[in-house]
Amino acid sequence: MEGLLEAVMRRAGVAGTVTNPVTGLQRLSGGANMESWLFACGPDRFVLRRAPSAEWIAERPLNTAGEAEVIRRAHAGGVAAPEVVAELVPDDGLGIGFIMRCLPGTADPEVALSSPPVLAGDLAKAMARIHALDTRGLDFLPRLDPADGVEGLARQFNEAGGDRPLIALGLAWLRRNLPPPAEPVVVHGDFRIGNLMVHEGHLSGVLDWELAHLGDGHEDLAYGCMAVWRFGRLDKQGFGLSDVETLARAYQAAGGEAFDPARFRFWLVYRTVWWALGCLSMGQAWRNGTDRSLERVVVARRCAEQELDLLLLLESEAPEAERARPLPPVAPESPATTGEPSAAEMLTAVSEWLAATVKDKLAGRERWELAVAQNALGIVRRELATRADPADKALADDMLAGRQTIATPGLLATLRARALSTLSADMPKYPALAAARTLWEQR
Repeated sequence: MEGLLEAVMRRAGVAGTVTNPVTGLQRLSGGANMESWLFACGPDRFVLRRAPSAEWIAERPLNTAGEAEVIRRAHAGGVAAPEVVAELVPDDGLGIGFIMRCLPGTADPEVALSSPPVLAGDLAKAMARIHALDTRGLDFLPRLDPADGVEGLARQFNEAGGDRPLIALGLAWLRRNLPPPAEPVVVHGDFRIGNLMVHEGHLSGVLDWELAHLGDGHEDLAYGCMAVWRFGRLDKQGFGLSDVETLARAYQAAGGEAFDPARFRFWLVYRTVWWALGCLSMGQAWRNGTDRSLERVVVARRCAEQELDLLLLLESEAPEAERARPLPPVAPESPATTGEPSAAEMLTAVSEWLAATVKDKLAGRERWELAVAQNALGIVRRELATRADPADKALADDMLAGRQTIATPGLLATLRARALSTLSADMPKYPALAAARTLWEQR
């Protein structure tokens, strides 16, 4: 692979001469969709951003050529975006993608979330600059209209089985609360902690533009405020760094439009539903062979995180009597198994063996993939023991049709109990789970 990269760099006129070999090639961990490979060429570092397969990219609304072009526009427009130095062609033998200069800093969420308050202002300025980019010549970008987007989510929900009541709750709310279309701007689409490079406490780069489109700038504001992208900073809704009001003021001061709380809430619910369905779609991508990576099936189980978040977002609209109703009684846990080991115990044994004999022999992405594998084993073990089935097609249909709502006596308490059960099995370390359990179990 190093030799192929060297040829691309020479073709692009970046490497200079053959005395600059490619060294230090390593695949970066993380990234639910595109692959990222870090390498050095001479004194400089670069990142290869590559699609996992031609089939995968064919299903995306924006191809890698379009992504590279919008990154170029952002870089030229003063956004802290990477410099694209080369795009791959079939003869390169490296697949589909492009190469960028590596930016200083790290995208590690812990670094970003422990940075000084000035970082929140940097993010607000970056969003304002993105939304101010000239849209002329960007007709290749998808356009997102609120009403069309919601119906697209509804179709995706139906294709995924249409049987998750909490997603149906979100869809029904979105249909009732459509905002008027906004003047379209360039929307990054994945602007959040984890996709933002931070160096010495300041924003140094905006990464992962594969979801860029034309739409409402409030979508970017809301997306980074989702609980899942705050990585446990539940008390700071503004990207885990500040409150929303402070972030909105900084955004407007940097040239962004006036903040509209109703539009912000719409996009917050919209993107929560969107990510819940996105998680489910990853399981389907694994089933149909588009991407058979272990990460796909594990991320699919993160749907339960978004279902819990949807309920936390929307339950305030239920009558007080329903919000005060206690959870239904929980079935007692089965007594400890005697005799031969159970399937759950065998899965625990395999996970313990991997940790004791394999973990220290791995590094980099392989060590990260081992953690994904152990997570998968834990999900299966907990499902065998405690997980309630989150699917209920009849109830989902009723909620979409308005025949049942969170005002229906007893339904909110039932949905809370299901959300706790599902997430406790699927992603028990999700920070909002403990907060929800404390809130709901004291009723």
